[in-house]
Amino acid sequence: QVHLVESGGGLGQAGGSLSLSCAASGRIHSLNAMGWYRQAPGKQRELVTVITSDGSTNVADSVKGRFNISRDNAKNTVYLQMNSLKPEDTAVYYCNARGWAIAGENLQRSFEVWGQGTLVTVSS
Repeated sequence: QVHLVESGGGLGQAGGSLSLSCAASGRIHSLNAMGWYRQAPGKQRELVTVITSDGSTNVADSVKGRFNISRDNAKNTVYLQMNSLKPEDTAVYYCNARGWAIAGENLQRSFEVWGQGTLVTVSS
């Protein structure tokens, strides 16, 4: 079992900054991609940004230049620094991780897990 625990978020002001973190724990063999998705009220969940184990990133156009993702491989943790916040950034933010879990001696099983979600509200 692999679990994600998110922290951070809350209430921010337009033009301000907030940060999120997400730590993975459990029987992890390797983590490939870790990232953040968000879901605003009445909308579908969408990709915010993802980072792979080698540091490659994929960033949604809507947050490019404002949000920065980073990860600490030693801590199995991913971070999201959100700057120049806009009211339209208001959403529940979900951490996502994909990789390989230890399933037995010399045996791995692929996994994809989601965090519980953390609310980010940006006031104008």
